[in-house]
Amino acid sequence: MTYDVSTVRAQFPALRAGTAHFDGPGGTQTPAPVIAAFTEALTRPLSIRGTTLPGEVHAETIVGDFRQALADLLGAQPGGIVFGRSSTQLTYDISRVLSQSWAPGDEVVVSRLDHDANIRPWVQAAGRAGAVVRWAEFDPATGDLPAEAVGALLTERTRLVAVTGASNLIGTRPGIPAIAELVHRAGALLHVDGVHLTAHDFVDVERLGADFFVCSPYKFFGPHHGVLAARPELLETLRPDKLVPSTDAVPERFELGTLPYEVLAATRAAVDFIAELGSAPAEAGRRERLRSAYAAIGAHESALLETLEKALASLGGVTVHSRAAERTPTLLLTFEGRDASDAYRFLARSGVHAPAGSFYALEASRHLGLGDDGGLRVGLSPYNDTDDVERLLAGLAEFLR
Repeated sequence: MTYDVSTVRAQFPALRAGTAHFDGPGGTQTPAPVIAAFTEALTRPLSIRGTTLPGEVHAETIVGDFRQALADLLGAQPGGIVFGRSSTQLTYDISRVLSQSWAPGDEVVVSRLDHDANIRPWVQAAGRAGAVVRWAEFDPATGDLPAEAVGALLTERTRLVAVTGASNLIGTRPGIPAIAELVHRAGALLHVDGVHLTAHDFVDVERLGADFFVCSPYKFFGPHHGVLAARPELLETLRPDKLVPSTDAVPERFELGTLPYEVLAATRAAVDFIAELGSAPAEAGRRERLRSAYAAIGAHESALLETLEKALASLGGVTVHSRAAERTPTLLLTFEGRDASDAYRFLARSGVHAPAGSFYALEASRHLGLGDDGGLRVGLSPYNDTDDVERLLAGLAEFLR
């Protein structure tokens, strides 16, 4: 069975407007089954979670299904799946809890490659605790962040390392398992920003060696919120601030207030939607169907990326800053003598959405010599097709003339 992008596209109502979307790294469009799950959750009886009345049971079922779906998606345990308003919020929450045990002279490692959401919470927490911040530098010429660049910074005082699973700016995918081995050998914890990675790769948090892993379902067809995955036994050791009457059970102790059940139902539907994109038989478990789906998505996106990169190489005046050996189908472009924001607006007039900026990856943009302006980001998603790519390339060629 081959990947049928036309069938995939037919399930996204927003694509009927005719825009060619290359803005997936900022958030994908939403398929009909996810929209339907959101609506269905609200049309049935719904109450505070419980086990007696229909509304209570419905809410309890939604939460359980959500945790199991994300556990299947990430190779995690359902009891270690935490809902959050955003990945940024979850990272701030974890940074505040972990830093309670840090002392002056302790050390935290962050990377120049990361989105600011996996930098600033740790820098600020370190500042409050009197801890030292060390910076892992990526190679601006290649975009690579070698494990050795992180390992060289580790000491017996290192408490935590924060690094991205994939750069949202240039797509670089660092070797997280190798980094994790070094981090754990030093006795530290590893926090991985998997927001961009999860949209393109079959994730296994155990294989990666991530102690904490965050992602955002709206980057892979779901609603806007964040998810944290961690071992339940690790979460048991953390004591976040909470209300006295609220449960102290894990993972609920990290989830303040009543959960948005309709959002959780839609997220479960997004995971199921992805699972249907592969060729694994229906009777296979969800985890295996997801593995097959990501293989199909990867092959589709890689083929489009090859076409795109070959054509860009023939356009004069374009610099492609996405060069790492391992990376997602995400390109950052700048133009000789031209402003990337002008390219964004020019393309928009022909219905092509490729946004410009540094996309909160300020440190990475500055390290590349692009200041705070960044460049034009072209991100491929599972619903992009050859027509989208041709429209983008035609628009860029016209812009450069």
